[in-house]
Amino acid sequence: MGTHRELEDGIQRDFSRAMSYGDYLDLGRILSAQHPRAVPPRHDELLFIVQHQTSELWLKLMLHELVSARDLVREDHLPPALKRLARIKQIQATLTEQWSVLATLTPSEYAEFRAFLATGSGFQSWQYRSVEFLLGNKNAEMLRVFEHDPQVHTDLSALLHERSLYDEVLAWLARQGYAVPAAVLERDWSQPYTPHEEVVDVFADIYADPTRHWGVYELCEELVDVEDNMQFWRFRHLRTVERIIGSTPGTGGSSGVPFLRRALDLTFFPELYTVRSRIQEAQV
Repeated sequence: MGTHRELEDGIQRDFSRAMSYGDYLDLGRILSAQHPRAVPPRHDELLFIVQHQTSELWLKLMLHELVSARDLVREDHLPPALKRLARIKQIQATLTEQWSVLATLTPSEYAEFRAFLATGSGFQSWQYRSVEFLLGNKNAEMLRVFEHDPQVHTDLSALLHERSLYDEVLAWLARQGYAVPAAVLERDWSQPYTPHEEVVDVFADIYADPTRHWGVYELCEELVDVEDNMQFWRFRHLRTVERIIGSTPGTGGSSGVPFLRRALDLTFFPELYTVRSRIQEAQV
C-alpha cells in the first residue's frame, strides 16, 4: 500500500485541442448556474438551490424515458418499453432519496433566505407537470401557471392533448385482442381519465392467469411500481416541507402541506389498484 499513484503514460494531459470531461458536460455553465439571492448571504441557500436544480436534471431524464416508453408501447415494442420503465423507477428512487438531503435544512436556516424566493415555488416546475401529464394526471387549469412562458405553455398544452402512457397501454391491450371498451380508446385525451369497470375485467382476467399473460402481467406490475414510487416521492416531499415550514402557506400561494397532502389521493392507473380488491373478493 502506498500514498502516491503515478499517472500512466497513456493518460491524456493536454486539452488545448482536445475535448475534456468538463467540456463534454459543459460544467462551466452548470456549476456557475447557482445564484443565491439572500442579502446578506446565507450558508444554506446553496443547498436549497442545488437540491432543486439536480431534481430538475433527473426530471429531464425521466421525461426523456417516459416519452420513449409511451412511444414504444404505441409502436408495439414492449421489451424496450419495459427497459425504459425499469430506468424510470431508479430515477424515481434517486429523486425520493434526495429529500433526505433537503431535510437537513432546519426551519430557522430556511427562514434566513425564504423571503428571497419571492413567489417562486416547486409547484411551478414545468418538467414535473409534464411528468404528471404523461402519467395521466391531466388538468388544463395547470396551464395558466405557465402562460408567462409561451414555449413551455405550448409544450405542456401538447402533452395535455396527447395520449398518456396509460392511454397507450390500454390501446396496446386492445390491439392484442383484450376487450378494452371503446369509451376508453376514443375520448378527449385532455380530460382526466375516468375509471371503467370493463377495464377492471380485463385486468382481472390477466391477473387470474399470469403465466398465460406474462408479458402483459409484467407490464401491469411495472406500472404499479411507477405509481407507488410517485406516491413515495409525494409523501417524502410532504414530510420534508412539513418538517421545514410546518403549516405555513407555500411561497407560490398554495396552502402548503394541506395542498401536498391532497395529491396523495391522486392515482394514475386506477384499475390496476381496483383489480386487487376484485381478486381478494373473489377468494371470499
